[in-house]
Amino acid sequence: MLSSTIGYYSLILGLCSSIIIFYFSIINYQDKILDIKIFYFTFFQLFFVIISFLSLVLSFIYSDFSNETVFNNSHTTKPLFYKISGTWGNHEGSLLLWQLVLTLFIFIFLFKSNNQSKQYRILTLLFQEIIIIGFFIFIIKTSNPFNYIFPIPKQGLGLNPILQDPLLAIHPPILYVGYVGSSIIFSSVLAATILNIISRDWASHLKKWILVTWFFLSLGILFGSIWAYYELGWGGFWFWDPVENVSLMPWLTLTALLHCVLVLEKKIVLTSWVVILSIMTFTLSMCGTFLVRSGILNSVHSFANDPERGLYILIFLFSLIFLSIFIFFFFHKQNIKNYSSFFWLSKETSILINNWFMMYFLSVVLIGTIYPIFLEVISSQKISVGPPFYHKLIIPFLFPFLLAMAIGPNLKWIKSNLENKVNLILFFVLSIFVSSFILKNSDQKFLINTFLLSSAFYLFFISIRDLFTKKLKNFSQNIAHFGFSLLILSILLNNIFSTEIIFNLKESESFEYNGNKIIFNEIIQNNQKNYVSIIGNFTIENFDGKIDNFKPELRIYNQPNIVTSEADIKTSFLSDKFMVMNLVQNQEYFNVRYQVKPFMIWIWSSVVLICLGALIGFFKKKNEK
Repeated sequence: MLSSTIGYYSLILGLCSSIIIFYFSIINYQDKILDIKIFYFTFFQLFFVIISFLSLVLSFIYSDFSNETVFNNSHTTKPLFYKISGTWGNHEGSLLLWQLVLTLFIFIFLFKSNNQSKQYRILTLLFQEIIIIGFFIFIIKTSNPFNYIFPIPKQGLGLNPILQDPLLAIHPPILYVGYVGSSIIFSSVLAATILNIISRDWASHLKKWILVTWFFLSLGILFGSIWAYYELGWGGFWFWDPVENVSLMPWLTLTALLHCVLVLEKKIVLTSWVVILSIMTFTLSMCGTFLVRSGILNSVHSFANDPERGLYILIFLFSLIFLSIFIFFFFHKQNIKNYSSFFWLSKETSILINNWFMMYFLSVVLIGTIYPIFLEVISSQKISVGPPFYHKLIIPFLFPFLLAMAIGPNLKWIKSNLENKVNLILFFVLSIFVSSFILKNSDQKFLINTFLLSSAFYLFFISIRDLFTKKLKNFSQNIAHFGFSLLILSILLNNIFSTEIIFNLKESESFEYNGNKIIFNEIIQNNQKNYVSIIGNFTIENFDGKIDNFKPELRIYNQPNIVTSEADIKTSFLSDKFMVMNLVQNQEYFNVRYQVKPFMIWIWSSVVLICLGALIGFFKKKNEK
């Protein structure tokens, strides 16, 4: 109870600190030196939010069920690790985590931007404080994590079992750093627009924040994808689920923004597009967080269940969007140079083409995500937009996108001649030959898959050549592009050659397919601290004589009373063998799904390489090539 009281009043003091920062920033705007009091109160703001967050963590650790958030999301039988991760495994706690990262980022920004103009730093701080104050009011007024319950319950309702996983415990904080990083980009761009200081040096300064944000957002998406793969029993890395999509959309705009800033570092063009992409990235990050945490994606009537919270979200979000649009139209001075100054064969043009593709992919994902919401609001008709929708609209454009990405990085700035034409042609012919050879005995559609696989191999071969021939020149870019080429190639091969069989078995029975035999040996039951584990012991006798043992698991949790499936996955260099089982209701049979998923480890490794490229780009010196 004491920790909740401390946490609540720390939030109030944090809000007071933010208001004081806002006041001092305004009166200090015309001065030549940044007022030291602003640094002090920025520290106090961060300090109070840290105290508030730690208070909530302690409430979860000690199972303080007088706290409504703890009561709704914890239980005394939960392991300590999941009590702590339960802090941000809910709407109220996750918003407090968001606020913690917001205040941390602006604190770091003030100390790391000494080489920037004082007015630029003050304006960035002012815009960031608007967001921070808005979140303080939102948390205290509608999403207070320290609400008191009386009489005090003896036991809590527990955390959703599928959230009780080590990887998911670190996935939200990392993803939130990516989301919140977009707020600093947003505030910085608005400040630079008002002051008309968008320049090459400013682009280099902004690029660091973009790289940090892009790194954490990519890493957060990776962890979420791996968690969903083994925890939800889907048997894949991406299913175009709306919750997945809301993290992908800001990643697409952020990727486009990163490439545009690279152009802006070379010459003053694409300034308007940089501003627009910055606003879009922050808006999509905000929308994504609120859509997931407000439950809109699960039920479009969430606002009706909590109209105060929904109304605040809409007003706050639209106010920020309106403010940014107003600043863009009234303060942004379009540079004389524009897109028409690009030579048709140059690196700038290739980056612009890259942006067009990114915006198209974003449009497809955005429509597929929000269309079902609007349809249900308007007509009360529920539909789900699944993978076929995305595949039909994205796959035809993937072929030219990959070709453009293979050629673009090898072009020169301003004006270029297509050098090494013979090598480019030979690599393309080799790609077609390799793809045709691989697909010759495949049951898939030969023509479309040959085009896709050829373009993927083409990008892969070009990326390998650039990685080894250019050595340390643009090393961060080359390793990121190589990682992306490996990602696309692995995804296509995974999609083409994955196999799946689904069948029902009961104990001591067997199932045969394609010369393989699956034997259901026995059921093993174990009692754990907060769940009962039912383990299926399976043996697979492969046609080549190899024997695999699988032990998929069902977990029956005590609080809340939920049954989850835990897949058993055998990972090798070339493929994953994946088995999951579910109990058939009112029968002795178990429904078993067995999949062979090629190149899964390559998919995860390729994203790590992409993130490594961003990390190297962040730490490399400005004078390096």
